[in-house]
Amino acid sequence: MTSTLSRPAVNDQHRTTLAPLTVPERLLLGPGPSNADPVVIAAMNRQPIGHLDPAYLAMMDEVQELLRYTWQTSNTLTYPIAGTGSAAMEATLANVVEPGDRVLIGVKGYFGNRLVDMATRYGADVRTMHRPWGEVFSLDDIRAALAEHRPAVLALVHAETSTGARQPFEGVGDLCREFDCLLIADTVTSLGGVPIFLDDWKVDLAYSCSQKGLSCPPGISPFTMGPRAVEKLQRRQSKVANWYLDADLLRKYWGSDRVYHHTAPVNLTYALREALRLLAEEGLEARWQRHQQTAETFWEGLADLGLKCHVEKEHRLPTLTTVCVPEGVDAKAVNRLLLSEHNIEIGGGLGELAGKVWRVGLMGANSHPDRVETLLTALDRVIHQVRAA
Repeated sequence: MTSTLSRPAVNDQHRTTLAPLTVPERLLLGPGPSNADPVVIAAMNRQPIGHLDPAYLAMMDEVQELLRYTWQTSNTLTYPIAGTGSAAMEATLANVVEPGDRVLIGVKGYFGNRLVDMATRYGADVRTMHRPWGEVFSLDDIRAALAEHRPAVLALVHAETSTGARQPFEGVGDLCREFDCLLIADTVTSLGGVPIFLDDWKVDLAYSCSQKGLSCPPGISPFTMGPRAVEKLQRRQSKVANWYLDADLLRKYWGSDRVYHHTAPVNLTYALREALRLLAEEGLEARWQRHQQTAETFWEGLADLGLKCHVEKEHRLPTLTTVCVPEGVDAKAVNRLLLSEHNIEIGGGLGELAGKVWRVGLMGANSHPDRVETLLTALDRVIHQVRAA
């Protein structure tokens, strides 16, 4: 035991006395996080149990099954990553990309570029195809790029959070089978709010997040691998470079073996379980329809205010709308006033769209007409204030 006489004196330089935590109540109508359902928040407030407790293991099975329903897949290897959506994004690449593998990535927004960055870090021979921000790839575009690059993996963003564009996936999986490559889908801003049929679309890997269409706090993120991706994982010549995200190790915990890998985020699992339960109670068709109807109400309201959307309606996401900033209006000033005077958060543009659009999310528990009315009233008032300043 160390003597108190021999140890240094405690340095109190950084000791701070804080009041008990208070958090402002915001209406979160940006690209995420969105407001979590109160039932989900209540679930998080329960005491944690052990991550190998029989009750927790049973809950893991429930979460996996409901994720399969939500994604419309029968993939055995379907589970939430203990991390945010970017961790789940990285998991798809880490598990099926070995150094030298050719990876083709569709870049039509900020998160296509993030996939490029991640794949490069795993030693991939990265090739890209591009569309302007707000547009999508056609099947002809994709076929031409596959024929040119002959990749082992194609990664496409289904719902581009930076632009509000929805990439059609019908037929893409068939092309990937024809060219013998795996298909990765980013469903971060579509899961729980936009129709997704992973098995019918022949998607091999997909990832998402918890804090958008699922109405759950961030930090636990859905991930799935189909049989073709699992086969590639098993054929690897090198270990998965990311130990924490190694699906071959994690499947032993999420599968029947129940072998400890890392301490699970128990309370976030409670939250995700409840979020998925609420989704299943509502039903996918009803939930998708609710999001579409809410979005159309919003788009009509924007038109009444003289505001335009960045993405053509055919490919516009119902979960996230990019609203064009009117000429002469300071986009950041509008954001600041919405937050300070109306307690509403919306997002600004990223990358090429910085200062040019606002990003408005109407997702999960926030996808309702009353939220639309609240936002449109405040947005109209604030834009007039900024113009008059």
